[in-house]
Amino acid sequence: MLNNKSILVTGGTGSFGKSFTRYVLENYDPKKIIIYSRDEFKQYMMQNEFKEYASKLRFFIGDVRDKERLVRAFEGVDYVIHAAAMKQVPACEYNPAEAIKTNIHGAQNVIDAALDTGVKKVVALSTDKAVNPLNLYGGTKLVSDKLFIAANAYAGEKDISFSIVRYGNVAGSRGSVVPFFHNIIKNGGTELPITDYRMTRFWISLRQGVELVIKALEEAKGGETFISKIPSFKITDLAEAMMPGCNMPEVGIREGEKLHEIMITAEDAPHTYEYDKHYIIYPQIVWSLSKKAVPTGKPVAEGFSYSSDNNAEWLTVEEIRELLKNVDLEK
Repeated sequence: MLNNKSILVTGGTGSFGKSFTRYVLENYDPKKIIIYSRDEFKQYMMQNEFKEYASKLRFFIGDVRDKERLVRAFEGVDYVIHAAAMKQVPACEYNPAEAIKTNIHGAQNVIDAALDTGVKKVVALSTDKAVNPLNLYGGTKLVSDKLFIAANAYAGEKDISFSIVRYGNVAGSRGSVVPFFHNIIKNGGTELPITDYRMTRFWISLRQGVELVIKALEEAKGGETFISKIPSFKITDLAEAMMPGCNMPEVGIREGEKLHEIMITAEDAPHTYEYDKHYIIYPQIVWSLSKKAVPTGKPVAEGFSYSSDNNAEWLTVEEIRELLKNVDLEK
């Protein structure tokens, strides 16, 4: 499906962008992949990291806040993966106007540029924080999700679809708890602070996140939200896996932080279908019968919700320890 296609990734120098790029280059034969981002140094570093694929890569300096630049970058592009965002919760809280410009206005710019340039598919990355948001980051991503779903209404008869992929913090990603604990251990710390002993999270690898985006590119008709079926773990079990027998002082939950990651609410249940390795929340509004997504999965039970604390699959301490072997903590 991706062979001989032009693909653009906004925020493409981030962890997801680099993993997605490598996955596509190793498994498909794309015409080109365009990395669209603001930081020229990160682009320089990525160019060096992907030297063997130089003929397939293009690097565009640009900001999703700049619609004119997006329009120029999107010319001739088949698929857009929208990964650019302000993601750090404290940064968004202290700079709310900036978060709105990037996460909301930027999302609308991506939509408008895609509609105006002949792009065929757009997949936007979402987050668990967009579900019942407690912080500004989650609030802006909720609005972003709604914009991408509603964008299908503006497509008319154009051959374009917009869909969403949702997951929580990727294991080992910047700002997540794994590198936080790792740095304490590396610097000789003897205890790992826990914000709340009850806290749980989902475990998803970068590869799993990339594979879900590929599935959305292959299957989406427009307006769907794709969510992986992944295991949960307790933060205390993670600490035990990383530093056996350590002290775990409870330090209190941070502003805007949730005890559990929520992917699907009970209110979403009437529109949610279960598949072998994922769930799909289908849009409540049908904009075009010719583009209507027809569920082939199993409808979830009434009142169903999908949260890291009510999951059927849980990781043991030993299983976490094994998974950590595949997490790059020195990047």
